Amino acid sequence: MKTTGVATTKSPALSQIHTPNVENILGQSDAQFRSLADTAPVLIWGSGTDKLCTYFNKPWLDFTGRSLDSELGEGWADGVHPEDLLRRLNTYTQYFDRREKFSMEYRLRRFDGEYRWILDIGVPRFDQDASFVGYMGIAVDVTDRKLVEGTLRESEERFLELAEQSRTTHWEVDPQGLFLHVSNVAQVTWGYSPEEIMGRMHFYDLHPEEGRDAFKAANFAIMEQKQRFQDVVHAIKRKSGDIGWGSVNGIPVLNADGTLRCYRGSCTDITERKLAEEAISGVSRKLIEAHEQERARIGRELHDDIVQRLALLVVQLDRVQQQIPDSTSDFSRQIGDLRNQTLEITTDVQSLSHELHSSKHEYLGIVGAIRNFCGEFAGRQGVDIDFQSHDIPDTSPTNLILPLLRVLQEALHNATKHSGVKNFGVKLWGSAEEIQLSVSDHGVGFDSEAARKTTGLGLTSMQERLSLVGGDLSINSQRGHGTTIHASVPLILVGHSARITG
Repeated sequence: MKTTGVATTKSPALSQIHTPNVENILGQSDAQFRSLADTAPVLIWGSGTDKLCTYFNKPWLDFTGRSLDSELGEGWADGVHPEDLLRRLNTYTQYFDRREKFSMEYRLRRFDGEYRWILDIGVPRFDQDASFVGYMGIAVDVTDRKLVEGTLRESEERFLELAEQSRTTHWEVDPQGLFLHVSNVAQVTWGYSPEEIMGRMHFYDLHPEEGRDAFKAANFAIMEQKQRFQDVVHAIKRKSGDIGWGSVNGIPVLNADGTLRCYRGSCTDITERKLAEEAISGVSRKLIEAHEQERARIGRELHDDIVQRLALLVVQLDRVQQQIPDSTSDFSRQIGDLRNQTLEITTDVQSLSHELHSSKHEYLGIVGAIRNFCGEFAGRQGVDIDFQSHDIPDTSPTNLILPLLRVLQEALHNATKHSGVKNFGVKLWGSAEEIQLSVSDHGVGFDSEAARKTTGLGLTSMQERLSLVGGDLSINSQRGHGTTIHASVPLILVGHSARITG
């Protein structure tokens, strides 16, 4: 005890030798962290418990062209577009008060005066004793993506106008499919005059030779059941030999005894719309591929560079702490706190890099990739995930893994954020024709119809990814009764677009 007392006595010699060295060490650690942030490929900011910003990295200052003193506190708000400022402040304040992660987009003035769209993600930070210490945020320029999205919206509006101006042929066929009547528009849309069609041609004669027998059999099966059909899209071989596309509607007309007398309906020429959809699909595919490549690049950058440098910083802090004579001093504890905070950031960045891009699915397969993500997500978020799988074909195409994995990620993030529960079910099963995935919870639920009119839950992103592999997405949710997201992808692409149903 006397020896310990002597060792901790604040003698002039110790204070002169020990204190300045520790202060230098702390300053070096802070400088290392700032140097690391200044070389990151993203804009980084930080705020304290009073909501005021206390830090911006060099890429942020380079982007805005402003000094650090100009940005600190509430100075950064001068660069936000006036139309976006109130929304940005309200979002920040609401999530800050709830200590929750947030993500938002707004326009920020660049050094050359141009306003650029920024995706800003803020995360609450906590001390070792779980005390709230402020926020850390990462922002990236997404203006190019917004421009592409705007172009797609304009294209969709033009395609809608084309659909509204489309030409429609009215027809009537007998139970054997022979045309009894067609309107004069057939001359324009199909190339045949009504006289060449009525009493001479069957409806299946307009279908291209390839697949004609299957088309004929499918339609006669419907007619035999006297079923009504709506918006059936099929190819049409015009008189010129060109291939067009029609959207067909038909209703059965019955005799008094209930037997089928004829079918009456319409065929709308949607060739221009189909060509437009194929163009959109091509652009959408390229956009998603570019998005995945960028995710992979950032993921690799974070994992191979930032994570490694953070790990080195942890090792250096360990060495510094070992060099401090008094392990119980405040300085030693501060070093330990910095070390633990750096380790937590390292873990967070590593998890983010894996979620942005993980090469595991390339050799784990569909079941392994889905199971692995569920395990990592559950551990990171502190939730329980019951994963079940069965009947997945051994030869499942690898191109289906990423779309299903992205749907799973989006669904679990949404469920964790909005459901109000911590137990989720993930099921993966298959057959010879398709693979299906469902993510369910017994939480608060939501209005699925209203959700489809917004982009907040990422439904559009899931739909677009599935559409590229011919998949479908359905949502079953009721307030107070939980939510189930169901995705299915065919093992053989049949050339249709994914759709959302509820």
